[in-house]
Amino acid sequence: MAESSSTLAVHRCRFVDFTPSAVTALCFPPLPLPSVKGKKAANSQGFPGFGPLVIGRANGNIELCEWTGSSPRSQAPQAWVVRKTLVGPYPSKVESLALTFRSPRKAAQEEIPSWSNLRLFSAGGGSELVEWDIEKGCIKRTLNSQGGPIWSISPNPASTILALGCEDGSVRLVSLLYDELNHLRRLDRLKSRILSIAWGPPVPRQKKAQSADAESDSDDDDDEWSDSWLVAGCSDSSLRKLDFATGRALDRMTTDKIRGERTLVWAVGVLGNGTIVSGDSMGNVKFWDAKTCTQLQSFQGHAADVLCLTIGPDGTAVYTSGVDQKVTQFSYVKTSRSEANPSPLVPRSAGRWVQTCSRRLHSHDVRALAMWPPYTPLPPTHQRHFPADIAPVLASGGLDMSVVLTPAALPTATLSGKVVNPLATSTTATFEEAYHRRMAYTSGPASSSSVHLAKKARLVMCTREAGLSVWCIAKRQQRGQEDADVDAQSAQDGGWERVLDMDLNVHTNIAAGAISDDGRWIAVADWYETKLFQLTEENNGDLKPRRIRSFASIVQSQLSSTSSGASSLLFTPDSSKLVLATSTSSTVLIIDLGSGSADQPPRVLRKFEQHRLREGFVNNRVIKGRKGSPPGVDGDVDMATEEDGADAASDAESDVEDAKLVRTTITRMAVSPDGQWLASADDRHRTHVYNLDAVQHHCALPSFPHAIHALAFDACAPNTLVLGFADNSLEVYDVEARSFSRWARPLVNSLPQRFTHLHDPVLGVTFDPGARPGGGSGGEEDGAGGSPLPPRTALFWGATWICKVILNERVGYGGFEKRRRGKRKAADAVPNADGRIELVVVERPLVDVLAKLPPAYFKPKYGAS
Repeated sequence: MAESSSTLAVHRCRFVDFTPSAVTALCFPPLPLPSVKGKKAANSQGFPGFGPLVIGRANGNIELCEWTGSSPRSQAPQAWVVRKTLVGPYPSKVESLALTFRSPRKAAQEEIPSWSNLRLFSAGGGSELVEWDIEKGCIKRTLNSQGGPIWSISPNPASTILALGCEDGSVRLVSLLYDELNHLRRLDRLKSRILSIAWGPPVPRQKKAQSADAESDSDDDDDEWSDSWLVAGCSDSSLRKLDFATGRALDRMTTDKIRGERTLVWAVGVLGNGTIVSGDSMGNVKFWDAKTCTQLQSFQGHAADVLCLTIGPDGTAVYTSGVDQKVTQFSYVKTSRSEANPSPLVPRSAGRWVQTCSRRLHSHDVRALAMWPPYTPLPPTHQRHFPADIAPVLASGGLDMSVVLTPAALPTATLSGKVVNPLATSTTATFEEAYHRRMAYTSGPASSSSVHLAKKARLVMCTREAGLSVWCIAKRQQRGQEDADVDAQSAQDGGWERVLDMDLNVHTNIAAGAISDDGRWIAVADWYETKLFQLTEENNGDLKPRRIRSFASIVQSQLSSTSSGASSLLFTPDSSKLVLATSTSSTVLIIDLGSGSADQPPRVLRKFEQHRLREGFVNNRVIKGRKGSPPGVDGDVDMATEEDGADAASDAESDVEDAKLVRTTITRMAVSPDGQWLASADDRHRTHVYNLDAVQHHCALPSFPHAIHALAFDACAPNTLVLGFADNSLEVYDVEARSFSRWARPLVNSLPQRFTHLHDPVLGVTFDPGARPGGGSGGEEDGAGGSPLPPRTALFWGATWICKVILNERVGYGGFEKRRRGKRKAADAVPNADGRIELVVVERPLVDVLAKLPPAYFKPKYGAS
């Protein structure tokens, strides 16, 4: 079929002043320690599957990302995508992050670290250490440092102790045993603040003589490591080596300094052989001998402060970065002992460090570096050696708000054969030559959007950390219209006008927001409270909000907890109901808004708790992931009946056994255009469908291997649900038939690589609201109803692209038409119908975002281009 041209009126909205938050911390989970007796030889390990990535931002939010490859070790063009966002208290910030194992023995049995076995800690410049509940998505507990503001945190290799560097010059050790958080002891107090901490290599614990001949099968008896020492970077132009057993300061290493100024040691690391690496405020990167605490080598690697460093997986490469925006690589090069040696009495190492490469990957200060696989400083006898056929990945982030991922294979790895680039950015995978890529930032939690559209009222709403703004889009003038209205439109600043600004009193950053299609209602929620406002238009065109004070108590009356916060909000198309997904209990509430008056307040029609049931126990039936349909099945799956769904809903409303409960967060919701169907998806990749006419649970879809990023119902076939996943794969589901649509199987099973290999994952999907219901179900091209688009046409969008897809096109063409732009779309792309179809694209050019930042470091050089 020949490609049909379609014309739409497009509103490119650049007035939305959304500004992403800077990246301040990056963290990968550690690897479990190897066996002391060699039961699990470290050098026989394969390349570990790509584990989760944690991103800390300056607004206090923490993003949990997961790898999107088909297997933990396969290539993934989308790399890491945000699975869940931990909404931080308002106001707050994240300065340091640390991940530890809850059970190291369980971690040794896992291919990749599971979220349930990880503990996440953060510090935000204050005196409180925060532990997060990853499953609940909120703060689990806090601990006062007892030493003033926390400047740095670092867990020991065994994940049993967390070291805190404090303002008062002391290193405080916190015990993590038994899933608790308690002060252990304090090391010697120094006369300067502790800016950075690193642990020395652990040593095998010495067995008692009487138990030397005893044999035990327990790994707890065999695989015991003890910590030896720590190194602290200080604010008085020095590093200190601290003994773990006694807590005393063993030695002092002094860095270069300018007269009258102190040099700040911002970053420090330790290698397996004991070599200490430091980066300071003069731009120097120094290598120190741990035994004598003397300087081995020094490099002027940067023109300004070195703020962060990380070590390569095998300990032969060090990466540093900071204020001058450059990421510099230092490599360990082996040398022969026949070289000139000034004295035979001075032992000479078998190699030396050289500065091999520098790349400018960012446009502003770099605040954090992280490497996968992570490096563990182990003694040379137990040092890990990873296969060289897969390149490690370096993650970096800073004030330019994007996380940059770079393949970081060493040139020596290419000697043994081809090295796979896991990011699929280029054929080469070495740090010096490979192409890097930026992770797209999104405006809302969990890769969602903070931009919402009221189609009938022509309003655009954008939420911020503690407020929101609403703009009105003027009606588009028809061709041939007189120029008499030009002055009126110019008065509206080019067709738009800001009509509402609200600053809210919130406990945390805003987690969800929504505006009704008729523009009469606004709902906004943080993690602990949801606020509902009724809007009225004033004479000058501005909107006046009136808060429904009783709304929070109405929601709390239906829940067992005192929290009324929400992780997702959605109004039905007729603006008569609000769908609220609670943040703490993962309950879906259907709320009738009424008139908003005291006589007719909002009331809860029903609550659904299917998302709270443990995976595999929905409707007392097992739900399994669907890899593919067997021959002859045509995509049909065995689903629960409507009666079973009603029974499950009633069971969920009653007390459910704790063994069947699970903690999750609902991240996406969608309502069909006719208001009959509701779909919801959570961060465990599960999807449920509800019938809003009957107000009951309808069915549950099979769980999918990747997070659901796009969820929408077809406008011309309201029973058709389209799902877009983090790896840019698609699924089309018929909710009435409870089966995957047969007509869409050819497209879903053969998506073109130019779509699936886009580096930015799909963020949303929308359909033409003017399409005639029921049109095009047989595949004919029917443009009736005033719609310029053929039926079954979906518009998918990502951070930098929009793609038109005809879902029922034949294989080989697929109806794909993609447009890429050289800017960052920060939020949303949805259609608006007012007589003729209009497309609203909200975009935020990157240059506008960077223009609001303070000037980046720049040192001009004479004669340099």
